[in-house]
Amino acid sequence: MPRPTALASATAAGLLLALAAAPSAAASDAPAPECVVYHQGWRYTDVVNGCAIGVAVTVEYTNGQQAPCRILGPGERATFAGYGTNGNYVTALRVCAPPPA
Repeated sequence: MPRPTALASATAAGLLLALAAAPSAAASDAPAPECVVYHQGWRYTDVVNGCAIGVAVTVEYTNGQQAPCRILGPGERATFAGYGTNGNYVTALRVCAPPPA
């Protein structure tokens, strides 16, 4: 395998392992503030913090799939899984407690 392809494959594998190893969110029943919004697509769900302060958020899905807790500063965005071929749509954004570092 040529070096650029091997490097790209190794990088992609490392990123996937890091994402798979990310702990699940400890979501609360409280919804995220209205200034935190999402836009979902087949492959990705983008969450944007439009608040003036940082917010820890997670995504709630139709089938109860777990999503990591992400800390977003003002104006920051995070990418979560999209709805995919099974129609696993986002049902809510929730505040969460990030796992200890």
